[in-house]
Amino acid sequence: MRRVSLGIVNLPEDNNQVVVGVDGSPTSTSAVRWAAATASARDLPLRIVHVIDFSPVGYSGAPYVESAKVFEWAEEDGRVMLSDAVTAARSVAPDVEIETTLVPAGGSHWFVEESGRARMVVLGASGSGRIGEALLGSTPVVVASHGRCPVVVVRGETTDPSAPVVVGVDGSKVSERAVAAAFEEAAQRGVPLVAVHVWSDVNVGTFSGADRAELLDPQAFEQSEQVLLAERLSGYCERYPDVVVHREVYLDGPRAHLQAWSEKAQLVVVGSRGRGGFTGLLLGSTSNGLIRDARCPVMVVRPERA
Repeated sequence: MRRVSLGIVNLPEDNNQVVVGVDGSPTSTSAVRWAAATASARDLPLRIVHVIDFSPVGYSGAPYVESAKVFEWAEEDGRVMLSDAVTAARSVAPDVEIETTLVPAGGSHWFVEESGRARMVVLGASGSGRIGEALLGSTPVVVASHGRCPVVVVRGETTDPSAPVVVGVDGSKVSERAVAAAFEEAAQRGVPLVAVHVWSDVNVGTFSGADRAELLDPQAFEQSEQVLLAERLSGYCERYPDVVVHREVYLDGPRAHLQAWSEKAQLVVVGSRGRGGFTGLLLGSTSNGLIRDARCPVMVVRPERA
Protein backbone atom coordinates (compact mmCIF):
# COMPACT_ATOMS: atom_id res chain seq x y z
CA MET A 1 0.00 0.00 0.00
CA ARG A 2 1.37 3.40 -0.97
CA ARG A 3 1.98 5.75 1.93
CA VAL A 4 1.76 9.51 1.93
CA SER A 5 3.64 11.98 4.09
CA LEU A 6 1.35 14.39 5.91
CA GLY A 7 3.82 16.06 8.23
CA ILE A 8 2.32 14.26 11.20
CA VAL A 9 3.20 10.74 10.13
CA ASN A 10 3.49 8.60 7.03
CA LEU A 11 -0.05 7.26 6.89
CA PRO A 12 -1.58 4.87 4.38
CA GLU A 13 -3.30 6.91 1.68
CA ASP A 14 -6.69 5.43 2.59
CA ASN A 15 -6.41 6.92 6.11
CA ASN A 16 -8.64 9.71 4.92
CA GLN A 17 -11.28 10.16 7.63
CA VAL A 18 -11.59 12.23 10.76
CA VAL A 19 -13.29 9.99 13.33
CA VAL A 20 -15.15 11.48 16.30
CA GLY A 21 -16.84 9.69 19.19
CA VAL A 22 -20.12 10.88 20.69
CA ASP A 23 -22.02 9.97 23.84
CA GLY A 24 -24.65 12.69 24.03
CA SER A 25 -22.68 14.86 26.47
CA PRO A 26 -21.86 18.55 25.94
CA THR A 27 -18.15 17.70 25.69
CA SER A 28 -18.74 15.20 22.90
CA THR A 29 -20.88 17.76 21.06
CA SER A 30 -17.95 20.19 21.28
CA ALA A 31 -15.72 17.42 19.92
CA VAL A 32 -18.10 16.92 16.98
CA ARG A 33 -18.01 20.61 16.08
CA TRP A 34 -14.21 20.68 16.34
CA ALA A 35 -13.85 17.53 14.25
CA ALA A 36 -16.31 18.76 11.62
CA ALA A 37 -14.48 22.07 11.20
CA THR A 38 -11.16 20.23 10.98
CA ALA A 39 -12.42 17.72 8.42
CA SER A 40 -13.99 20.45 6.30
CA ALA A 41 -10.80 22.54 6.29
CA ARG A 42 -8.85 19.52 5.04
CA ASP A 43 -11.51 18.34 2.60
CA LEU A 44 -11.83 15.03 4.46
CA PRO A 45 -14.96 13.04 5.31
CA LEU A 46 -16.16 12.94 8.90
CA ARG A 47 -17.19 9.72 10.59
CA ILE A 48 -19.34 10.13 13.72
CA VAL A 49 -19.35 7.09 16.00
CA HIS A 50 -21.39 6.09 19.00
CA VAL A 51 -20.41 2.97 20.94
CA ILE A 52 -23.16 1.31 22.94
CA ASP A 53 -21.84 0.44 26.39
CA PHE A 54 -24.03 -1.14 29.06
CA SER A 55 -21.43 -1.34 31.82
CA PRO A 56 -22.00 2.12 33.33
CA VAL A 57 -25.74 1.61 33.75
CA GLY A 58 -25.64 -1.75 35.46
CA TYR A 59 -28.04 -3.65 33.20
CA SER A 60 -25.76 -6.62 32.65
CA GLY A 61 -27.19 -9.60 34.48
CA ALA A 62 -29.84 -7.58 36.31
CA PRO A 63 -32.94 -9.60 37.32
CA TYR A 64 -36.36 -8.89 35.78
CA VAL A 65 -34.81 -6.96 32.89
CA GLU A 66 -35.21 -8.17 29.32
CA SER A 67 -31.80 -7.68 27.73
CA ALA A 68 -33.29 -7.48 24.21
CA LYS A 69 -35.47 -4.54 25.26
CA VAL A 70 -32.52 -2.84 26.88
CA PHE A 71 -30.50 -3.17 23.69
CA GLU A 72 -33.37 -1.80 21.61
CA TRP A 73 -33.64 1.20 23.91
CA ALA A 74 -29.88 1.80 23.87
CA GLU A 75 -29.73 1.42 20.09
CA GLU A 76 -32.54 3.91 19.58
CA ASP A 77 -30.93 6.33 22.02
CA GLY A 78 -27.67 5.95 20.15
CA ARG A 79 -29.33 6.76 16.84
CA VAL A 80 -30.78 9.92 18.36
CA MET A 81 -27.30 10.90 19.57
CA LEU A 82 -25.89 10.35 16.10
CA SER A 83 -28.65 12.43 14.53
CA ASP A 84 -28.02 15.24 17.01
CA ALA A 85 -24.29 15.01 16.28
CA VAL A 86 -24.89 15.34 12.52
CA THR A 87 -26.91 18.49 13.19
CA ALA A 88 -24.07 19.87 15.33
CA ALA A 89 -21.52 19.04 12.62
CA ARG A 90 -23.60 20.68 9.90
CA SER A 91 -23.89 23.84 12.00
CA VAL A 92 -20.15 24.49 11.55
CA ALA A 93 -19.43 22.60 8.31
CA PRO A 94 -22.54 22.44 6.10
CA ASP A 95 -20.79 20.76 3.19
CA VAL A 96 -18.66 18.18 5.00
CA GLU A 97 -19.25 14.56 3.99
CA ILE A 98 -20.62 12.69 7.01
CA GLU A 99 -20.92 9.01 7.81
CA THR A 100 -22.44 7.71 11.05
CA THR A 101 -21.68 4.41 12.76
CA LEU A 102 -23.39 2.71 15.69
CA VAL A 103 -21.07 0.20 17.34
CA PRO A 104 -22.65 -2.46 19.61
CA ALA A 105 -19.70 -2.74 22.00
CA GLY A 106 -16.00 -2.16 22.37
CA GLY A 107 -15.57 1.36 23.73
CA SER A 108 -11.99 2.54 23.80
CA HIS A 109 -10.73 -0.66 22.18
CA TRP A 110 -12.88 0.04 19.11
CA PHE A 111 -11.45 3.55 18.76
CA VAL A 112 -7.91 2.23 19.10
CA GLU A 113 -8.57 -0.26 16.32
CA GLU A 114 -10.22 2.40 14.16
CA SER A 115 -7.26 4.75 14.68
CA GLY A 116 -5.24 2.48 12.38
CA ARG A 117 -7.51 3.55 9.52
CA ALA A 118 -8.08 7.21 10.44
CA ARG A 119 -6.24 10.47 9.82
CA MET A 120 -7.24 11.67 13.28
CA VAL A 121 -9.44 10.50 16.18
CA VAL A 122 -11.31 13.16 18.16
CA LEU A 123 -12.96 12.65 21.55
CA GLY A 124 -14.62 14.78 24.18
CA ALA A 125 -12.72 15.27 27.43
CA SER A 126 -15.19 13.36 29.60
CA GLY A 127 -18.47 11.60 29.34
CA SER A 128 -21.84 12.39 30.86
CA GLY A 129 -24.10 11.02 28.20
CA ARG A 130 -27.67 9.83 28.39
CA ILE A 131 -26.70 6.19 28.76
CA GLY A 132 -23.92 6.52 31.28
CA GLU A 133 -21.70 9.08 32.96
CA ALA A 134 -18.51 7.11 32.38
CA LEU A 135 -18.79 6.27 28.68
CA LEU A 136 -16.06 8.59 27.45
CA GLY A 137 -14.56 9.32 30.89
CA SER A 138 -11.50 7.08 30.56
CA THR A 139 -11.66 6.53 26.81
CA PRO A 140 -9.47 9.55 25.86
CA VAL A 141 -6.61 8.34 28.04
CA VAL A 142 -6.78 4.80 26.67
CA VAL A 143 -7.05 5.90 23.04
CA ALA A 144 -4.29 8.50 23.39
CA SER A 145 -2.10 5.82 24.97
CA HIS A 146 -2.61 3.27 22.19
CA GLY A 147 -3.90 5.17 19.16
CA ARG A 148 -2.09 4.69 15.86
CA CYS A 149 -2.85 8.17 14.54
CA PRO A 150 -2.95 11.55 16.28
CA VAL A 151 -5.67 11.68 18.96
CA VAL A 152 -7.31 14.98 19.88
CA VAL A 153 -9.10 15.42 23.20
CA VAL A 154 -11.35 18.46 23.01
CA ARG A 155 -11.38 20.53 26.17
CA GLY A 156 -12.34 24.07 27.12
CA GLU A 157 -14.64 26.60 25.53
CA THR A 158 -14.57 27.80 21.92
CA THR A 159 -11.21 29.45 21.33
CA ASP A 160 -10.17 32.46 19.29
CA PRO A 161 -9.43 31.20 15.75
CA SER A 162 -6.44 33.54 15.68
CA ALA A 163 -4.94 31.99 18.83
CA PRO A 164 -1.66 30.11 18.34
CA VAL A 165 -0.93 26.42 18.20
CA VAL A 166 1.43 25.41 21.03
CA VAL A 167 3.80 22.44 20.94
CA GLY A 168 5.96 20.87 23.62
CA VAL A 169 9.53 20.24 22.44
CA ASP A 170 11.88 18.06 24.48
CA GLY A 171 14.18 16.63 21.85
CA SER A 172 12.81 13.08 21.90
CA LYS A 173 11.71 11.25 18.74
CA VAL A 174 8.09 11.44 19.86
CA SER A 175 8.52 15.16 20.44
CA GLU A 176 9.84 15.57 16.90
CA ARG A 177 6.67 13.97 15.55
CA ALA A 178 4.63 16.32 17.71
CA VAL A 179 6.55 19.26 16.20
CA ALA A 180 5.74 18.03 12.69
CA ALA A 181 2.05 17.77 13.59
CA ALA A 182 2.03 21.20 15.22
CA PHE A 183 3.60 22.90 12.20
CA GLU A 184 1.00 21.30 9.94
CA GLU A 185 -1.84 22.44 12.22
CA ALA A 186 -0.49 26.00 12.46
CA ALA A 187 -0.03 26.18 8.68
CA GLN A 188 -3.51 24.83 8.04
CA ARG A 189 -5.06 27.35 10.45
CA GLY A 190 -2.86 30.29 9.41
CA VAL A 191 -1.79 31.05 12.97
CA PRO A 192 1.53 31.38 14.81
CA LEU A 193 3.24 28.42 16.44
CA VAL A 194 4.60 28.65 19.99
CA ALA A 195 7.34 26.09 20.63
CA VAL A 196 7.77 25.46 24.36
CA HIS A 197 11.04 23.86 25.43
CA VAL A 198 11.72 22.97 29.06
CA TRP A 199 15.24 22.09 30.14
CA SER A 200 14.30 19.74 33.00
CA ASP A 201 11.27 17.54 33.59
CA VAL A 202 11.58 18.00 37.36
CA ASN A 203 12.13 20.96 39.64
CA VAL A 204 15.86 21.65 39.55
CA GLY A 205 15.74 22.66 43.18
CA THR A 206 15.06 19.06 44.19
CA PHE A 207 18.51 17.74 43.22
CA SER A 208 20.52 16.71 46.28
CA GLY A 209 18.50 19.03 48.47
CA ALA A 210 20.05 22.12 46.91
CA ASP A 211 18.63 24.84 44.72
CA ARG A 212 20.68 24.14 41.61
CA ALA A 213 18.84 26.90 39.76
CA GLU A 214 21.03 29.39 41.62
CA LEU A 215 24.12 27.80 40.07
CA LEU A 216 22.94 28.41 36.52
CA ASP A 217 24.04 31.43 34.53
CA PRO A 218 20.65 32.75 33.31
CA GLN A 219 22.05 34.40 30.19
CA ALA A 220 24.17 31.40 29.18
CA PHE A 221 21.25 29.05 29.88
CA GLU A 222 18.87 31.13 27.75
CA GLN A 223 21.29 31.36 24.84
CA SER A 224 22.21 27.67 24.89
CA GLU A 225 18.64 26.40 25.08
CA GLN A 226 17.43 28.86 22.43
CA VAL A 227 20.10 27.55 20.06
CA LEU A 228 19.10 23.95 20.83
CA LEU A 229 15.43 24.73 20.24
CA ALA A 230 16.18 26.55 16.99
CA GLU A 231 18.06 23.47 15.77
CA ARG A 232 15.09 21.24 16.58
CA LEU A 233 12.77 23.50 14.60
CA SER A 234 14.97 24.51 11.68
CA GLY A 235 13.90 21.86 9.17
CA TYR A 236 10.23 22.52 9.81
CA CYS A 237 10.68 26.29 9.59
CA GLU A 238 12.08 25.76 6.10
CA ARG A 239 9.21 23.44 5.17
CA TYR A 240 6.58 25.86 6.50
CA PRO A 241 8.05 29.34 5.77
CA ASP A 242 4.72 31.10 6.31
CA VAL A 243 4.35 29.88 9.91
CA VAL A 244 5.53 32.49 12.41
CA VAL A 245 7.33 30.70 15.24
CA HIS A 246 7.78 31.97 18.78
CA ARG A 247 10.29 30.06 20.93
CA GLU A 248 9.79 29.86 24.67
CA VAL A 249 12.45 28.32 26.96
CA TYR A 250 11.90 27.44 30.61
CA LEU A 251 14.05 25.89 33.29
CA ASP A 252 11.63 23.23 34.54
CA GLY A 253 7.96 22.25 34.91
CA PRO A 254 6.79 21.26 31.38
CA ARG A 255 3.29 20.37 32.49
CA ALA A 256 2.75 23.65 34.34
CA HIS A 257 4.02 25.78 31.45
CA LEU A 258 2.02 23.94 28.79
CA GLN A 259 -1.04 24.12 31.04
CA ALA A 260 -0.59 27.89 31.28
CA TRP A 261 -0.17 28.20 27.52
CA SER A 262 -3.34 26.18 26.97
CA GLU A 263 -5.28 29.16 28.31
CA LYS A 264 -4.03 31.25 25.36
CA ALA A 265 -3.89 28.60 22.62
CA GLN A 266 -6.41 27.00 20.28
CA LEU A 267 -4.53 23.67 20.31
CA VAL A 268 -1.69 22.15 22.32
CA VAL A 269 0.32 19.36 20.68
CA VAL A 270 2.45 16.92 22.69
CA GLY A 271 4.11 13.56 22.29
CA SER A 272 2.59 10.63 24.11
CA ARG A 273 5.63 10.36 26.35
CA GLY A 274 8.71 12.48 26.83
CA ARG A 275 12.44 12.05 27.21
CA GLY A 276 12.21 11.26 30.92
CA GLY A 277 9.50 8.63 30.75
CA PHE A 278 10.05 4.91 31.15
CA THR A 279 9.89 3.19 27.76
CA GLY A 280 7.08 0.96 28.97
CA LEU A 281 4.82 3.92 29.73
CA LEU A 282 2.42 4.66 26.90
CA LEU A 283 1.34 8.08 28.16
CA GLY A 284 3.67 10.41 30.04
CA SER A 285 2.73 12.59 32.98
CA THR A 286 2.69 15.79 30.91
CA SER A 287 0.40 14.50 28.16
CA ASN A 288 -1.79 12.70 30.70
CA GLY A 289 -2.12 15.85 32.80
CA LEU A 290 -2.98 18.02 29.80
CA ILE A 291 -5.69 15.59 28.66
CA ARG A 292 -7.33 16.02 32.06
CA ASP A 293 -6.71 19.70 32.81
CA ALA A 294 -5.88 21.74 29.68
CA ARG A 295 -8.06 24.69 28.77
CA CYS A 296 -8.08 23.97 25.03
CA PRO A 297 -8.02 20.88 22.77
CA VAL A 298 -4.95 18.66 23.14
CA MET A 299 -3.43 16.57 20.35
CA VAL A 300 -1.37 13.56 21.44
CA VAL A 301 1.05 12.14 18.88
CA ARG A 302 2.43 8.65 19.46
CA PRO A 303 5.59 6.99 18.09
CA GLU A 304 5.50 5.80 14.53
CA ARG A 305 4.50 2.20 14.09
CA ALA A 306 7.22 -0.23 13.23
